[in-house]
Amino acid sequence: MNVGVVLWPIETWPEMGAVWRRAEELGFHTGWLYDHLAWRGHSPWDEAYTSLAAAAAVTSKIRLGTLVTSPNFRHPLPTAHAVKTLDRISNGRITLGVGAGGTAHTSDGDVLDAERSPRERADRYAEWVGQLDALLTEAPVTVRGEHWAARDVTVAPGLVQRPRPPFYIAGEGPRGLRLAVRHGQGWIANPQSPDGPALETVRARMAWLAETCEAEGRDFKSLRRLLLTGFTGDPWTRSLADFTELYEGYADAGITDVALHWPRPGTPWESDPGVFEEIAAYVAERGAQDTGA
Repeated sequence: MNVGVVLWPIETWPEMGAVWRRAEELGFHTGWLYDHLAWRGHSPWDEAYTSLAAAAAVTSKIRLGTLVTSPNFRHPLPTAHAVKTLDRISNGRITLGVGAGGTAHTSDGDVLDAERSPRERADRYAEWVGQLDALLTEAPVTVRGEHWAARDVTVAPGLVQRPRPPFYIAGEGPRGLRLAVRHGQGWIANPQSPDGPALETVRARMAWLAETCEAEGRDFKSLRRLLLTGFTGDPWTRSLADFTELYEGYADAGITDVALHWPRPGTPWESDPGVFEEIAAYVAERGAQDTGA
């Protein structure tokens, strides 16, 4: 099972550059950034794609990605251009996590003052993912939908990863799962159970994902399954023993990738740096697996 880290784009760049290099030195497989205009009221909060380009310039092995990019404030066409550019700068180390985006009461939704129904958010999400897929795989291409359009554009030539960088798609309802199965190289599980473990919830979601794969004619094993930690009662970074128990349990449930939060003092994601390094050593011993790129 691959293990990545979610980093916090809140420090000055020399400090953030050092964190990225340290994450690579420790042997983590992937470094992720939340792609938001704001997150839980924190400022400064640096832009994700610019930060990933800088991270690509100071690293050489660790995969880089968004967790997640959303339609809330990104048009598919400039997003596709940015993804291609990151793919080229990083020499093929970009993975694009995508999701429907926050509501009007969370992060970007508050900043944008945008209230959308669950149906509208799902419709926008499906259209956005489909258009981004087409823009990164066809050339020239025209895409036209209810929310976005682009006519006779060419983005895909020059990509390092073929046919395009992998998409890891978040979604736990029927439409989100179908979107992941049809367009994704990975699926993101983001259980919210702060008072308890999430293993049984994840097992149930995995069963639904397998059923969706069967209905859509997709090989379940071809789809990686990423677990975003830090929002449940599972003590991933409390000790190495806790980590290894959870690592083995979720791997047995079918999870192929895990994202931990880089230690952040004074927050729910605070953890002992020594324990975190022990976890990194455990991860590095096992080596990286194919990420589906």
